[in-house]
Amino acid sequence: MNQNAYDTMRQPHASEKRNVPPTNTDPNTSTQQIIDRHDRAMSINYGRYPVAMIRGQGSTLYDADDKPYLDLFAGFGACVLGHCHRDLVNAVNEQAQKLWHVGNLFHTEPQTRAAEAISRFGFAGRSFFCHSGADANVAALKLARLHGQQNKGNTTAGRYKVVSTLGSFHGRTFGAMEATGQPKVYEGFGPLGPGHVHVTFNDISAIESAIDDETVAVLVEPIQGEGGVNVPDDSYLADLRELCNQRDLLLIFDEVWTGVGHTGEYFGYQHWNVTPDVMTLAKGVGGGLPVGVTHVSPKFAELFDWRTHGHAVHATTLGGNCLAMAVTATIFDVLHRDQLVQRAKKLGTQITDRLNAFANNNPIIKTVRGKGLYLGIELNLQAANKYTTGGDIVKACMDRGVLINAVQGNVLRIAPALVIKDDEINRGLDVLEEVLSE
Repeated sequence: MNQNAYDTMRQPHASEKRNVPPTNTDPNTSTQQIIDRHDRAMSINYGRYPVAMIRGQGSTLYDADDKPYLDLFAGFGACVLGHCHRDLVNAVNEQAQKLWHVGNLFHTEPQTRAAEAISRFGFAGRSFFCHSGADANVAALKLARLHGQQNKGNTTAGRYKVVSTLGSFHGRTFGAMEATGQPKVYEGFGPLGPGHVHVTFNDISAIESAIDDETVAVLVEPIQGEGGVNVPDDSYLADLRELCNQRDLLLIFDEVWTGVGHTGEYFGYQHWNVTPDVMTLAKGVGGGLPVGVTHVSPKFAELFDWRTHGHAVHATTLGGNCLAMAVTATIFDVLHRDQLVQRAKKLGTQITDRLNAFANNNPIIKTVRGKGLYLGIELNLQAANKYTTGGDIVKACMDRGVLINAVQGNVLRIAPALVIKDDEINRGLDVLEEVLSE
């Protein structure tokens, strides 16, 4: 779909039709006033920037002082359709007037529709809905332990160990943080739960060496996110699939970042045509609302069936509530209708080609990697004249009105909404190249 056709199909917000962004008219909500109130009332868990965002539309955010920012990171990938997408606003408004939440002892149509969409665009299976990526991964780990209890192998107590990779990120709850291969996530929270082994990413022999009689699952990201947008060799996931088949291990793909179209496929595993037993989702699957999904192949989904146990073995109160599910189902409708997944693949190639051309004459870029609209730019900071960390470059871009992200100290991440316009991409890259040239 060309840009003109896409812009015609996309339904603009009322403020866009007027071409006049809404403004902040409340004198009591300036940036500094919001920050002061925050620091008095909230736990200081995050190193926040001195910016207070109050509204957004498409790929543009506005702070409390009416400064616009081009958003090339989309709420850590959660705002996959950008800010206040009309279809999502309508979905919430319509559902809010029907039914919000009834608990999971009743069937609801929005939840069913969301689950059907995941099977339709992914692999046939059953979905458990929760609140976050960490929740989804914990559910997957519990499912794996149920499998290990029913299929004990050479053990007496049952299999329970999970192999994951160094540099991975699977969440901050107990269970998910033990699986995460970054010590900074779990340091200070000991004693940690047992059963987690970390090995080098993209090394099948390391996985194989870590498996013993007590191992029940392998958990990996198809593309590592917090580890630096690391893309594996083409054979890696296929070799993992074969290994798990041979050893009766669950293969779990953490698709919290790579799911829902970011990479130019609906789900990251589709780049390699390797289907996992379990896929976990969050971020983009809620469009900015707290949605997590543990999607399980039919063979293993029976492990969660209450009829097998006589009671619920895993549950949640608010997971799969009607408002969130209406949004999730609508996201897949829009991705399909507007061909946004295919567009993400095309834009990703254009961005990569441009940055590689820039890198030919600018040694500060070491490599550009990723797929679709989930890209990492590894920096050679020794070649920088002005900046010493990736965070410095993020700050310089933000000062110029462009939002990106940095991980691992020297990797910039670009992950805009899939509705971003061509001219917005070019404008953002103009700013990034200007900063990198300094």
